[in-house]
Amino acid sequence: MRIYNTLTRKKEEFVPIKDGEVSIYVCGPTVYNFFHIGNARPFVVFDTLRKYMEYSGYKVKFIQNFTDVDDKIINRAREEGITAPEVSEKYIGEYYKDAAALNVRKADVHPRVSEHIDDIIAFVQTLVDKGFAYEADGDVYFSTRKFDGYGKLSGQNIDDLESGARIAVGEVKQDPLDFALWKARKTDDEIAWKSPWGMGRPGWHIECSAMSKKHLGDTIDIHAGGQDLQFPHHENEIAQSECCNGVPFAHYWMHNGYITIDNEKMSKSKGNFFTVRDILKDYKGEVMRFFLLSGHYRSPINFSDTLMEQAKNGLARMENCKENLAYLAESGSDGDMTGEEKDAFNAYEKYREEFKKAMDDDLNTADAISAVFELITTANTAVKDGATKAFAKASLETLMEFADVLGLLQGKNDNEIDDEIQKLVDERQEARKSKNFARADEIRDILKEKGITLKDTPQGVQIIKE
Repeated sequence: MRIYNTLTRKKEEFVPIKDGEVSIYVCGPTVYNFFHIGNARPFVVFDTLRKYMEYSGYKVKFIQNFTDVDDKIINRAREEGITAPEVSEKYIGEYYKDAAALNVRKADVHPRVSEHIDDIIAFVQTLVDKGFAYEADGDVYFSTRKFDGYGKLSGQNIDDLESGARIAVGEVKQDPLDFALWKARKTDDEIAWKSPWGMGRPGWHIECSAMSKKHLGDTIDIHAGGQDLQFPHHENEIAQSECCNGVPFAHYWMHNGYITIDNEKMSKSKGNFFTVRDILKDYKGEVMRFFLLSGHYRSPINFSDTLMEQAKNGLARMENCKENLAYLAESGSDGDMTGEEKDAFNAYEKYREEFKKAMDDDLNTADAISAVFELITTANTAVKDGATKAFAKASLETLMEFADVLGLLQGKNDNEIDDEIQKLVDERQEARKSKNFARADEIRDILKEKGITLKDTPQGVQIIKE
């Protein structure tokens, strides 16, 4: 597999630190609100990376944090008249609901800042002891200029950064480029912990460095997140981690591109700010996942109703194939595959190679989906007049092999129906036998209104739920 490494600005062959194992750290949400479509992209993309790594035979340890200590959380707590931990707990619960709708699997560990305060304090103390950080009035700052490699991830020049840097009101740092590792408590209602520098809380950047070190060690294989995190967040993570640990922080850095809304930057002021919870009112989570994987993860992607409808139609084609194959796997003819079926099944190996080639090429999910549709075309053509159970089952297994990696078609393929619907289906069959076609058509229309489509096949009636 070749990965585009943001650090080197080129595709590189992926070579893990430990043979057969992969460590991945992905920046998670700040839990003060429902997450939006822009947040959803890295969650889906790097969940897919994890699934593909596992499909490729790696043992993956996947960490995604929750930032549950932050100014935004404190402000939301004040607005709602509850504590900061109550805000965090609420929106962590909401994250899990929306992530599940997108078929995003839970991380092996979801570390929280509030549960790693001792680790963070120890990390900051090490930086102070090594001379890379200093205390000022209860705050602790990182001395940016003491890290020679600052700017290597984002391609920023430190002199250019200096010209645009400033010291905010209330800050007592020695250099405008320095950033906070620990913040002194300013008001009594702020969440805070005891530290060698007084009551306070961690800065934003330090948390990921400390939690990554705790759960994955000093050096990790892959660090990933949205493009907006390259600078300053990931740049600062590299600086403080490599100064603390004395070794490279991450071998590969992966960043997904931005999402625009109808070709405009998403903004609350423009009224085009959409949470995943909002979008789930109109579209299934799998449609959103299909949409997010339909373009290359590093490219910008535009969110619009037109494109979501295209995603809905594309996913429906996959679902219809799955349902048809599942039906034929139960009701098809017994015996070995026919010669034509064997030819079709043998063609699947070519699609498997195309799928793997695309995914190995810097996680090109767009081309991987194209390979899936080639398989679907071949399968649909082969079963248009029926199929053996053996062929339908083998075709379904191959389709699901690819779909599982992409996190699609994960809903139960159950066309179980209640007694009332079954009675109508049976009555329609009797009406057809007695040549009462008017009643048969009437029942078909009634079922259609209930979201049930009947498909007459040589193997019997296939019941399809919309």
